[in-house]
Parts: sequence; C-alpha cells; structure tokens
Amino acid sequence: MEWRDTGILLATRPHGETSAILEVLTPSKGLHAGVLRGASSRKNAAMLQPGAQLDLSWRARLEEHIGSFTAELERSRSAQVMDSRLALAGLNAVTSLLRYALPEREAHEPLYKRTERLLDLMGQDDIWPLAYLKWELALLDELGFGLDLSACAVTGARDGLAYVSPKSGRAVTADGAGEWAAKLLPLPPVLLGQGGGDDAEVLTGLRLTGHFLNTQLAPEMGGKPLPDSRGRFLAVFERRLNRL
Repeated sequence: MEWRDTGILLATRPHGETSAILEVLTPSKGLHAGVLRGASSRKNAAMLQPGAQLDLSWRARLEEHIGSFTAELERSRSAQVMDSRLALAGLNAVTSLLRYALPEREAHEPLYKRTERLLDLMGQDDIWPLAYLKWELALLDELGFGLDLSACAVTGARDGLAYVSPKSGRAVTADGAGEWAAKLLPLPPVLLGQGGGDDAEVLTGLRLTGHFLNTQLAPEMGGKPLPDSRGRFLAVFERRLNRL
C-alpha cells in the first residue's frame, strides 16, 4: 500500500532511538500516522514543527499497518508564531482539537482546506481570532454538531436573532426568548455576518462554540475533556482583551 499527498503536521512523538511517529492531516486521508526514520537528524528536526506543510509519501505492506513516511518540507509556519503568544497558543489549540476530534484515516477535505487557510493567517493577530472562531464553527459542523443560525427556533423570524438554545443549537430572537432569555446563550452579531467583530464579540462566540464542544462533541469522545490547549488559548486571548 502506498499514497502521496500534502499534509499539515499536527504532532510528533519519539519512536526508538532515531525515529518518530508523525500525526498529520491530509485532504484525502484525513488524520493519519506513520513512522519517519531518521527524524532526530538536524535536517529533519528543523522540518518537524507543528503546523508545517509537508509533501508526504506513506507506504506499508498492509493498509491497517502504521506504515512509514517520507517527508519533504513545503513550507514552515514557525516564523509566523515566533513573536506571537496568541498565534502559538492558537496553533496548539487547532492541532490538539483535530487530534482529539477526528477519527483516523477518514477524509474531511473541507475542514482540511479551512484549517490550511487558518494556519496561513497565523501571526496576523488582528484578524486571526475571528478566523479561529469560524474554524471552530466549521469543526462542529463537519462533525455533525453544527449550529443553525438561519432562523428563530420559536418564531421562524430571520431578523433580530440574539440567542442560541444551549440544547438544540438553534438561534432565537429576543422576542422568541421572552422570559427564557437568561437560560440561552448570547449570539454575537459577527456570527450572523454583521460587522467585523471586535475582541469582545469573538470571546462571546468562543464561549458559545466551547459550550457545544463540551456538551455535544466531548460525550462522543467518551467524556474525555477538551484539550487543555484550547483553554490556554482562551486565557491568552482574554488577557489581550483585558489590556485594551
């Protein structure tokens, strides 16, 4: 068995004295692991940074085997996070959530393309948090837990949407919420395509997606908690907001 594809490096872990197991995300093979021989060499050490874009070839005798990678660097993204704590924390959140949520060897090409675009924006701290928020919405949607923000679940109205039901994930207007408003989740206008979305709105949105990651996705993962790296990213982002 053999294939070749581009891929995003998500994580590495040592394997033997000089090799490593790479976990990558590719358009056609999804989340995939394999052994890279000689990973500890100086040449490969510079290449094996999370977020790197790699030209990958995988080979195994049988498809179910872990197999072996050969890899060449297409482009590094390490410089994009070198001077930004926010970008580094965000990169760790993205790679950890993908490893947490995706089944192995199942293609998710739309999510792959969105992830590639998101990582290419790292270091642009003025626009990256909103792009990350929309990526989390896409992750929920790709896994079958997407929010329905098209119309009010109570009245059917398409205007004036202000909340999201914490159970159904459907939008609700202020009129439709009525006395139940305090039990609903705030819906920031930026998720409706209204305005550019300041940091406060983005944080509200991240709390919204975080609720559904915890209540919808995590139970499907056997109740395993979300990666700590997502919480660390939110903490870095909140500190930036509090300094403004």
